[in-house]
Amino acid sequence: MKKIGIIGGLGPEATVDYYKELIDAFKTGDGDLNYPEIIVYSVNMSFFIGLMREERYEEATDYLAEKIDKLERAGADFAALSANTPHQLFDALRERSGIPLLSIVEATRDEVERIGLKRPGLFGTGLTMKATFYADVFSRKNLEVVLPGENDRNVIDNKLFSEIELGIFKEETRQLLVNIIEKMVREQGIDSIILGCTELPLILDEERYAGVPVLNTTKVHVEAIAKYCREKG
Repeated sequence: MKKIGIIGGLGPEATVDYYKELIDAFKTGDGDLNYPEIIVYSVNMSFFIGLMREERYEEATDYLAEKIDKLERAGADFAALSANTPHQLFDALRERSGIPLLSIVEATRDEVERIGLKRPGLFGTGLTMKATFYADVFSRKNLEVVLPGENDRNVIDNKLFSEIELGIFKEETRQLLVNIIEKMVREQGIDSIILGCTELPLILDEERYAGVPVLNTTKVHVEAIAKYCREKG
């Protein structure tokens, strides 16, 4: 198996979930303990998000590129970013990386296409919902990504950074997010919802809400990572 490199810390709660999901992906049920080697570099979330909010994208790219290089030097055969927001920089990072990078956005798009969905809604940080990297990647397969209204985007971002990223999961917040999904189904005709922040599956943990399927980007990404890890060559 290939050695897995993970850029973590964006945020820490999701990084823990990634590690658990990766281990679970290699459990065979027969007691086999043949798990992959995993190298995690947990970065400073506050520093990175600060760069992104100030639109200092070149510095943010340099910061993550340096960490990916350290994963390579530590022996990783390939790497993945355990968060959606830094994928705004993914193309630049992939170009600079000495090892393959697996995209959470490309993996999610391929899953949407495989299932036969056409009009997924997108939840994420304000940075993710403001940027176009999801729409750009999906448009290559003629798929549309639908965003919540501006007020709802602000609510989602606020709840992510004031509660969910800190490991605080309130039932009232869960219901608030579900209400936004229901509104998008009713008013915007979405046929699914992408949890485009890897903390969101920690509070929205059901497979369907408002009658539409949920795309847990952590699980989708982990499946792609596990598959690539097992491949020869």
